[in-house]
Amino acid sequence: MAGKGALAGLKVVDLSRVLGGPFCTQMLGDHGAEIIKVEPPQGDETRGWGPPYNDKGLAAYFCGTNRNKRSIALDIRAGKGQEILFRLLEDADILVENFKTGSMEKWGLGYEEVLSKKFPRLIHCRVTGFGADGPFGGFPGYDAVIQAWAGLISINGAPDSGQLRLGIPLVDLGTGMNAVIGILMAVNERHRSGKGQLVEASLYDTGIQLQHPHAANYLMSGKAPKLTGNSHPNIAPYDLYPTKTTPVFLGVGNNGQFAKLCATLGEPELASDPRFADNSLRVANRDVLNDALTRLFADKDGVAVATELMAAGVPAGAAMSVPEAMSHPHTRHREMVIEMDGYSGTGVAVKLSRTPGAPQLPPPLFGGAGRDILKELGYGDSEIDGLIANGVLFETPS
Repeated sequence: MAGKGALAGLKVVDLSRVLGGPFCTQMLGDHGAEIIKVEPPQGDETRGWGPPYNDKGLAAYFCGTNRNKRSIALDIRAGKGQEILFRLLEDADILVENFKTGSMEKWGLGYEEVLSKKFPRLIHCRVTGFGADGPFGGFPGYDAVIQAWAGLISINGAPDSGQLRLGIPLVDLGTGMNAVIGILMAVNERHRSGKGQLVEASLYDTGIQLQHPHAANYLMSGKAPKLTGNSHPNIAPYDLYPTKTTPVFLGVGNNGQFAKLCATLGEPELASDPRFADNSLRVANRDVLNDALTRLFADKDGVAVATELMAAGVPAGAAMSVPEAMSHPHTRHREMVIEMDGYSGTGVAVKLSRTPGAPQLPPPLFGGAGRDILKELGYGDSEIDGLIANGVLFETPS
């Protein structure tokens, strides 16, 4: 596949499954990198994470992180499978994998001992749960488990609800983004040194990194954060307010915005109340302020008043449902929902002016490009048939 975009010319061999690794490689593919997804004989687990499924039998979960890829299914643990993998890596720039720590070494594919010597320019990105070392080194990691260990669940929720898992797999997604950043750092450094290196992005490290401002607050004050629901520990008003229709979230960060908020809601004198003169006082008198704002929002239409506030320079958001957000005119204008060959997905978030990213391919069927990829490597039809017969190449999940 001839890619277009800022990363055109980079070849990525993607051994990863589930979410963090595939999300990383999808982003690379959005910007033009060639992605060859090497699946295990049973396939990426998320192929079965449905419903919903599309008319080709692909789960929405899988489709959400696997566009821009061609799929080949191999047993890479030994023999002919490794031979094919090495041939794929001969002209590859990047290898991404998220196997349990030590698996690649057990199969004779470790970076230090094997891959860095055979392919000195190769950038090997390893996505792990807890990293390869330390007390939890090598343990498997899953998003919600990391949310728990990293303290993210402890700061999400309200006193009456108790602790809650974040509603999106933020740690997995953040780790995928960190992996992209690390890979591109290594690509940039390779321009100077001519050498590849190992890049590690762990869910645990990402989970700790995402603890802002709660970690910063604790490390400075020594005080553990408490559950505050929708409120912000450092800012007021920063909360969700009911209206007669859609709730509205305010994120008022300075005195000027607060004055505009009060004027737009029809009570400008609230801004001159000494209890609310600056952010520190608004935080100290949060309950009284919230009572006043709840009263002012009670008879408002949520979408209309949020739009009016935004136009006045006040950060405000109507609490859209997912269907409402996906169909919103601004979402569509920003091309953040894309449709291609029967596939629909979220768009490319990073916009480049000269080399814009764009989806290249719809999510692949299991092993759908296996024969084509092997022919590109010089394998003949009879050899490919033999690889299938001998349990090296797979066209249907094992």
